[in-house]
Amino acid sequence: MPDLFLFFGLISHNKEFIYSIHMLLSAGLAILLVRAAMSNLQLVPKGTQNVMEAYISGVLQMAVDVMGKEDARRYVALIATIGLFVGIANLIGIVPGFEAPTAFIEMPLSLALVVFVYYNFEGIRRNGVIKYFKHFLGPVWWLYWLMFPIEIVSHFSRIISLTFRLYGNVSGDDKFLMVILMLAPWILPIVPFALLTFMAFLQAFIFMMLTTVYLGSAVAIEDH
Repeated sequence: MPDLFLFFGLISHNKEFIYSIHMLLSAGLAILLVRAAMSNLQLVPKGTQNVMEAYISGVLQMAVDVMGKEDARRYVALIATIGLFVGIANLIGIVPGFEAPTAFIEMPLSLALVVFVYYNFEGIRRNGVIKYFKHFLGPVWWLYWLMFPIEIVSHFSRIISLTFRLYGNVSGDDKFLMVILMLAPWILPIVPFALLTFMAFLQAFIFMMLTTVYLGSAVAIEDH
């Protein structure tokens, strides 16, 4: 958003630079948070370790409900990393002078492509090519000709869905924040900031939940 002051905009107004630096900042903060949680592990967790353990436990339980305990433990690291990275990237945009990298379509699209490729790869690796794609045919043999192209289109539409759900909501929140700061630049708008913080967590949770569902449906096709 060129009308909103950005600290890194003092270096360059190039869109790719602004996006890249905020994306790297999000990744760096995620790494620092994890390192802080693991720097002094204790049997009775406290501080950052307590927060991270609660987060991991919540993600693990969510994954167990979707794909079972064994698969949940196998993929919890990926799911939790995506949620943490997206959550921090969303929250950065709430801080005046910074912009959420998820408000640039490049990051949501990249994450959506990674999720799409990975869950299909895992589905093929765990079930085999024939069994995995046979699942696309549906249970009724005389509807194979109809169900297969529908399933293919449905899976590719997940890229668009993941991308624009995250991008649209975060970019809309950024524009809302810009309007609030223009109207009340010297008075902290508590309620809008609280709402934007909630939305940042919500969008990260939705992206993480959909990743879990897509991954679970790909590796556990016998249960469908």
